[in-house]
Amino acid sequence: MLEVPRRRFLRHAAAALGILLAGAGLWQLGAAGAIHAKAWLAQGLLERAWAATLVSAAAVRPWPWADTHPVARLQVPALGVDQIVLADASGRTLAFGPGLLGGTAAPGTGGHTVLSGHRDTHFGFLEQLTPGTVLRLQSPDGTWRVYRVSGDEVIDSRHARLAQDAGVSALTLVTCYPFDALVPGGPLRYLVFAESASAPRAP
Repeated sequence: MLEVPRRRFLRHAAAALGILLAGAGLWQLGAAGAIHAKAWLAQGLLERAWAATLVSAAAVRPWPWADTHPVARLQVPALGVDQIVLADASGRTLAFGPGLLGGTAAPGTGGHTVLSGHRDTHFGFLEQLTPGTVLRLQSPDGTWRVYRVSGDEVIDSRHARLAQDAGVSALTLVTCYPFDALVPGGPLRYLVFAESASAPRAP
């Protein structure tokens, strides 16, 4: 006599669990979609701010309440990559575009410039870079510098530190690793190293 209520309870519990799991899945998809939408929409505003920066030679915020501003333009012609780089590499800034790591050389100064970006948005292309790939970096004065990829490395951010050689003109791109990780964060970082390939060129 108790078997029917028990089966009914199990059916209701299974249905409730299914609804709960479906809701969680939709929430995850929505959160991921929001991140990609924010990254895509922001680049349009950053493009305008960068154009104004090149004209005025002064820092121009992409929107009135922004606490960052464009400092460079990064291109990878072989992959069709064209991105505006922001000052600072905090999590808040990286939601909108790649950022300049604090304490490293500003683009156009000839030192070691380090740029950071999320592996699931702006810097997802890093895994496609191979030795010899050409990178272009434009500084606020309009000058373009050309770099060639020289290698890559995976490091543990808890122990490893980037070597800073002030006498070398170099570019390093950094993102989280592995690229297909289901959980964001983690201590591993994927680094792509590039060396200066030519003298600076005017726009």
